[in-house]
Amino acid sequence: MIEVKLHDVGEGMTEGEIAHYLVQVGDHVTTDQPVVEVATDKMVAELPAPVSGIVKEIIIPVGQTVQVGTTLLHIEASNASDIPVAVTPEVSPAPEPASVAVTAPPVQVSPAKRVLATPYTRKIARDHGIDIETVTASDPSGRVSEDDVLRFVQAATAPQESVAPIIEEVTYQETSPETIPFRGIRKQIAKKMTQSLYTIPHVTHFEEVDMTRLLALRAEWKAAGRNINVNAFFIKALIVALKEYPVFHAKLDEANACIRLEQDFHFGMATETPDGLMVPVIRHADQLSLTELHEQLVALQQRAQNGALRAADLKPSTFTMSNVGPLGSTGATPIINYPETALIAFHKTKKRACVDENDQIVVRSMMNLSMSFDHRVADGATAVAFTNRFVSLIEHPTTLLLELI
Repeated sequence: MIEVKLHDVGEGMTEGEIAHYLVQVGDHVTTDQPVVEVATDKMVAELPAPVSGIVKEIIIPVGQTVQVGTTLLHIEASNASDIPVAVTPEVSPAPEPASVAVTAPPVQVSPAKRVLATPYTRKIARDHGIDIETVTASDPSGRVSEDDVLRFVQAATAPQESVAPIIEEVTYQETSPETIPFRGIRKQIAKKMTQSLYTIPHVTHFEEVDMTRLLALRAEWKAAGRNINVNAFFIKALIVALKEYPVFHAKLDEANACIRLEQDFHFGMATETPDGLMVPVIRHADQLSLTELHEQLVALQQRAQNGALRAADLKPSTFTMSNVGPLGSTGATPIINYPETALIAFHKTKKRACVDENDQIVVRSMMNLSMSFDHRVADGATAVAFTNRFVSLIEHPTTLLLELI
């Protein structure tokens, strides 16, 4: 009997929540076929079957959080040659040779087709008795959404013939509220946000940035065939400012009574995904060119939206930024990505009438930013100086480019 255990699917993982079993007791599985979905604080991962065989027992129920190394289910191997060498079999008399013979032709067994869908979407399909593999995805990436499942249910239950409306007094009944399971990535996000807010005394500093010159430079480069994501410029300017004010690129070590100034620049990019808020990381950002940063930003965004982030994409960051401007935000008080010292958020850029240095009314493209920082580590005056340095680099992009030489 082979034990399928919860193993570490990401750096630093110690526990996971059982989100959904993809098989049932008695099902035949093949080697590497996904059998269970596990939610961690960063992702939903599928654990594969280590051997081909029959699912004999499911031990841990859905929704329970268990430690790494916990046995989740048992599989009886179909062929003795499939049993991994590292697995110690149960102490029992050696089986008769005839008992390990495979009678069913392997060609008749094929793993079910897997579709992209969140555990909550799969639950909705199961609650309505629908095979999610029969639902057509509206998203070009192939991910089946909650709306896709509900449309499928509506189409399946719609009457075949139109019924004339009955004009009568309608009596309304109170209905119970719908519920959304509070588990998986949503629960892990809540735990981390609570830890950050109750551990760190947050202070948020607000500033505005004139984006006119930077947007003009981007437009000029784009016309020349070199399109660069605005976040790449933000990262480069932040690196310059963080090197001058390293207290915001640090982590407080209370146990050893010191503030650790980070030397490697690993930028976390707060990203909204179908599964919730994720923070994929661009590692060693200070060693990348603007073009390389642009390419990594685009690749991370695509993987995040397609639910294809890798464990390497979610390694710990040293500083986190969030660009919510495309969503229409004008301001916020962001929560710091614990145990970091600060998080900066960029908001919507819009044209406004401003007064220039010659007291003339001009139209400028203005953007708000907000930066939350740990008041145990830094003070407000330092935060203002830090954002002033960042703003000066963005408002005068030629100066920023000189810093990169």
